[in-house]
Amino acid sequence: VQLQASGGGLVQAGGSLRLSCAVSGGTLDNYAIAWFRQAPGKEREGISAISSRGGTSFYANSVKSRFTISKDNAKNAVYPQMSSLKPEDTAVYSCAAAGPLYVDYGGRIMDDYDYWGQGTLVTVSS
Repeated sequence: VQLQASGGGLVQAGGSLRLSCAVSGGTLDNYAIAWFRQAPGKEREGISAISSRGGTSFYANSVKSRFTISKDNAKNAVYPQMSSLKPEDTAVYSCAAAGPLYVDYGGRIMDDYDYWGQGTLVTVSS
């Protein structure tokens, strides 16, 4: 399974951006997809995840109510819609896939995913 994240760029604070994770080499409805981000000098953070059939989603507190994740199994793609962006959202965003949805009992998105794509840079200017 190969994943490719795209859609990053430069956006002003308060703006919106939609990223895309294109999946190939497998059927998307067999995989849960998670999004992670890593800012310079910071640890990788799981920010959103969606189940294989798209019926369950999770968000980190840092993005809850601002980000919405959706899945289009017909197009083999997952889209996080990001709004009300803040400078602290600046990071490299990447997507990952696995059969199970790796989220702990506290709702934290774990990084045990099997397949990872290269990231796309999002820069939010103040």
